[in-house]
Amino acid sequence: MAQKRIRIIHRGSGRVLAEGPLGWGITPFEGNYYVRRKYLGAGQFIPGFCPYKFLYVWLNLDLEDGERIRSLGWMYWLPNPLFPFIWYRVGLPGRHPELEVEMLADGDRVASERREANPSRPARGSSS
Repeated sequence: MAQKRIRIIHRGSGRVLAEGPLGWGITPFEGNYYVRRKYLGAGQFIPGFCPYKFLYVWLNLDLEDGERIRSLGWMYWLPNPLFPFIWYRVGLPGRHPELEVEMLADGDRVASERREANPSRPARGSSS
């Protein structure tokens, strides 16, 4: 039986944010994906604090061109004890216009979740 894997890609840059096995490596929960650190791409997120949501911090994505995507992910600093499978993992939204989620089996893509970009927001690299 083929092991299912998930790959989460930032659409604008093509950067792989996370890739790992479905289950304890990358855990789907409530429409989001909670990723163990070892399955995250290195050095992609920096903390951004959310003063009114004291139980977790937002994580920003810094791109090579200097652009910062704010609040793309999050991590609970004081996690709920009822949900140990999300403790200290980076959360990424399952449906976000800037992300593509691919399901893989034996290295081959079997499904892809992709939302269309916001039409009111200009595409990266395009001049207005």
